[in-house]
Amino acid sequence: MPQLSNNREVQQLANLELLARQVVEGFITGLHQSPFHGFSVEFAEHRLYNSGESVKNVDWKLLARTEKMFVKQFEEETNLRSYLLLDTSSSMNYPDKGQSKLQFSVYAIAALMYLFKKQRDAFGLCLFSDRVDWLSRARSTSTHLFYLFAELEKMYNQPRVNTQTDIAGVLHHIAEDIHQRSMVILFSDMLENGMDDTKADALFAALQHLKHNKHEIVIFNVTDKKKELDFDFDNRPYHFVDLESGQEMRVHPNEIKAGYLVALNSWRQKLQLKCAQYHIDLIDANIHAGFDKILKAYLIKRNKMA
Repeated sequence: MPQLSNNREVQQLANLELLARQVVEGFITGLHQSPFHGFSVEFAEHRLYNSGESVKNVDWKLLARTEKMFVKQFEEETNLRSYLLLDTSSSMNYPDKGQSKLQFSVYAIAALMYLFKKQRDAFGLCLFSDRVDWLSRARSTSTHLFYLFAELEKMYNQPRVNTQTDIAGVLHHIAEDIHQRSMVILFSDMLENGMDDTKADALFAALQHLKHNKHEIVIFNVTDKKKELDFDFDNRPYHFVDLESGQEMRVHPNEIKAGYLVALNSWRQKLQLKCAQYHIDLIDANIHAGFDKILKAYLIKRNKMA
C-alpha cells in the first residue's frame, strides 16, 4: 500500500472509507427490509437464521436495525472479477459548484468496491481520459481496497483540466488487457461522441470488442439531469465554457435549447439501442439521486452472472 504523506491525506482516506461503508450498509439494510431478497446481498454475506442453530455467527447489529436474525457467512472468494472504469476527462468536472460528476463517480465507485470486498469478489480500477492513465490488477484484499481508495482520493482532489475523452480507444485497450471474463463497469457522462457519427461508430465497435471477449458490461451514464438532460436554466444570458476544449460561448439558453435537446436525445437513443442490441446494461446515474440505484443495478447484474 502506498505511503500517505500527511495527516490530511490519512483523514481524507478515512472519510472515503466511512462514506463507502455507510452507503453500503444503509443499502443492505434497506434490501433486508424490502421484499426484493432475490437480488440482495444475502447470497454472499448473510442468510436467514434457522431456529435451533448456533448463534455464534448471528449479525447482532443487523438484528438491531431490521429485527430479523441473519447469520454471517464466510465463503471462499468467488471467481467474479470486476473492473471499474472512471472517466476523468474535464467534462466530468461539471458542475463546478456542489458535487461534480467526477466526485459523485468517485463515491459511487468507492461504495461498489466496498461491496465487492464484503462479497470477496476481486476488483480493479482504471482511470482514463483520452488514454488509459492508470490501471490496477483485480484483487480482493483489504490492502488492495485502500490502495485503490488512495488513487480515487488523488483524482477527487486533483481533477484534470482541459482533458478530452477517447472512450473507444480505452475500451479496446481494456478488452485486450483483461484476459479473464470480467464485469466491466464504466462511469462516464458519455458526452464525447454525441454529435459525431464516426466517433459513435468507434465507441460501438469498442463495446462489441468487449462483448466478443466474453466480458459483461454495465455503463453508468453520469449526468446532472436537470442541467444536462433537461437543459433547465434560468431565463437569462449565460456564459458557457466547454470544459474539455476551453471554447467559450455567450448565449441565452432559450435560443439553443430546442436544438440541443434534439441532438442530445438523438445520441442517447442511438446509445440505448446499441446497448440493448449488445445486451449491455445502460443506467442513467443522476448525481443528485444518490447511490442506491447504482448498487442495485450491480447486484442484479451479478446475480445474472452467478
